[in-house]
Amino acid sequence: MVRRLPTARVLLVLTDTEPAPTRSVFHLALDRQLHVHRIDLAPLSPEGVATAVRLGVGDRRADRLATEVYELTGGNPLLLRALLDGPEDPDDRLDRYGRALLGCLHRGDPTLWAVARAVAVLGDGATTRALHDLVDADPRAVDGALRAMTAAGLMREGAFRHESARDALLDHIPADERTRLQERAAHVLFDGGAPASTVAPLLVSAGTAPPPWATPILVEAAEQAVAVDDRQAAVSALECALRGTPPPPQAASLRVRLAQIEWETDPAAGARHLDPLRTALRDAQLDHRERFTLVKRLLWSGRVAEATDALNLIRSDAHRDPGAVVELRDLEQWLAYVAPALARHPAGPAPQDGDAFPLRRMTDPWLHATAATIAPLVNGRTADAADRAAQTLQDLELGRLTGWEDEAALVALRALCRADRVQSALRWCDRLRRRTDARSHRTMNAVLTAAYADICLELGDLTAAVTNAEAALDQLTTRAWGLAAGLPLSTLVLALSRLGQFDEAGALLARPVPEAMFQTRYGVLYLFARGQYRMAVRHHHAALADFLSCAEMVRGWGLDAAGIVPWRTSAAEAWLRLGNHDQARRLAGDELSRTGTGARNRGAALRVLAAAGPAERRPQLLSESLELSESCDDRYQQALTLADLATAYHLLDRNRRARVVFRRAIHMALVCEADPLHRELLAVGHGLGEATGTPERCDQLDELTDSERRVAALAAMGYTNREIARKLFVTASTVEQHLTRVYRKLKISHRRELPSELTWHAGVKPRASAS
Repeated sequence: MVRRLPTARVLLVLTDTEPAPTRSVFHLALDRQLHVHRIDLAPLSPEGVATAVRLGVGDRRADRLATEVYELTGGNPLLLRALLDGPEDPDDRLDRYGRALLGCLHRGDPTLWAVARAVAVLGDGATTRALHDLVDADPRAVDGALRAMTAAGLMREGAFRHESARDALLDHIPADERTRLQERAAHVLFDGGAPASTVAPLLVSAGTAPPPWATPILVEAAEQAVAVDDRQAAVSALECALRGTPPPPQAASLRVRLAQIEWETDPAAGARHLDPLRTALRDAQLDHRERFTLVKRLLWSGRVAEATDALNLIRSDAHRDPGAVVELRDLEQWLAYVAPALARHPAGPAPQDGDAFPLRRMTDPWLHATAATIAPLVNGRTADAADRAAQTLQDLELGRLTGWEDEAALVALRALCRADRVQSALRWCDRLRRRTDARSHRTMNAVLTAAYADICLELGDLTAAVTNAEAALDQLTTRAWGLAAGLPLSTLVLALSRLGQFDEAGALLARPVPEAMFQTRYGVLYLFARGQYRMAVRHHHAALADFLSCAEMVRGWGLDAAGIVPWRTSAAEAWLRLGNHDQARRLAGDELSRTGTGARNRGAALRVLAAAGPAERRPQLLSESLELSESCDDRYQQALTLADLATAYHLLDRNRRARVVFRRAIHMALVCEADPLHRELLAVGHGLGEATGTPERCDQLDELTDSERRVAALAAMGYTNREIARKLFVTASTVEQHLTRVYRKLKISHRRELPSELTWHAGVKPRASAS
């Protein structure tokens, strides 16, 4: 027919899909004919795709889809038709795309199909060299297949245009064959010097026990994944390594690292490794750091008996290694603060101050820092503990996480609060929270959020305490929190009780908690919070029992000086409400006589002592209590003391002074949103003839300038003209002039008539002062 075509009125069109290197004798014969013309058909251009899309879906959607469709198809008409024909659902569209791509590949020869599968298996490692090694075909045929797929719009720059194409190919390969291809591809890439992050996914996907050469690759890939916060990839790589047959010490090391990574995001997931690690401990396959971390996690998970067994084994081994005794001392010091029932003083001479905790190469830096902060804290040396805590928090900003960083942060922040450096603790906690990613370091972030809630409670910011405590409990499940749930739970119960949300607090206390919690300091926090709740709902005998239980626990553990909870002042208040003033005075006096009692606890003790004493002494004691509460920025304690001071002045018929103090008390109670305290103040206010309730906006306040509002707000809160002048860096004469204009605009004659809502309107931080 070809020979007759020159003289016949016939046009013959032949189509071909074979790449040039595989052309047959027939093709060569056609090429020798002068009247035969070869026309190469390229995929559609971007403009051609846009036209096709417009015809398929209409002008309204064409502009939005044209670019996306061209990126997916490269102008291949078959792929284009698959995307345009059918439902608009994105998942369904990509499924049609994958099937159409498989159809294109099946039209090629076996080499094309083999190369396409190899590209899909190799993924990012699909270099030309790797494809030559993996595909059982002539390298020229492999290169030709790559050129053909690129020319057809199926590939771009050596890879498929969309991940769904690769997924479709991998799903199409039989499972056994896919596994063999993945194992072989991993070996090819390893021999070619490919990075661990490229080789490891193939080993993981194969799902089989990796060969010995793969273990270092998988460990390296896991560390690289951790560095970029891809925890799931790291876990998968280490689990794959454990599927092999590494030597027992190496297997223990792999499991330790795997447990650490999982613990950082979910302690409940990390807990699955505790039993294998206990076995590794018994077989002497863990180093000192790994042993100590195992004890910590067993305790966190509430497995106290198993933690005790592990401790006994560690202690017996330490006696055979004099150097380990020094390292064990850090662990014992931490135990003495967190779980005192398990603590034991290490053998050997007691170290001297200054060299109490020598840092050895194998010592965990955060366990060491924790122990160094606890040592002065439990002895009542709060200033020394706070100084060490500040250094620890500064180091935590830059240091590497080891598994003890949460304890180091918690102890350091508690030490700052114990030394009445609450604002410093708040700033440090906020900085660490912003540095800690809530997803990849969820456990650390949850612990810091719980600590932040506790600090907010110390400052009297009850709403923030509730918000952050609830956030902490939401970040981890109850099982994941373990015994440490006592920290956010106790803060939440305390804050809700002070806000007057008794039903919510009671519901939290109705939930069961692990019995093992009461062998730790978290149990003391829980009992103290429960006692405060019971006192708020007027179950004073039950409250007293809780406070005395706290006393029995901390005294029995030798932690009374650590000030875990202020049980004396709370028990004294319970005795006071039960009518036993002698017991209340005794306990309040004991608190005041103790060394290391901070301003917050001294202020609370003075307030109880005033209530238990004669009326004429109360103003002096309460004024001193107020100054102490102000010095540590405890707004809730200030509100309580102001309320008592207003009542004390009223009892002495000093009603003018009582009204001034009352207005500040009512304002402070509203700032704290302490509803029970606000309701108590209503009765005092009625007796003084004061209007009570939530401040309402005064229309005349809009007429005041910013300077006038600031001066008037401070005056309404009880500051003298001289104090206002010092605070605002102006003269006393300027203050008088501002107040004169304020009186005229508000149509009042005296300072006492200044509306209390001025402080709300001006945004001035309330001052708690009796003057």
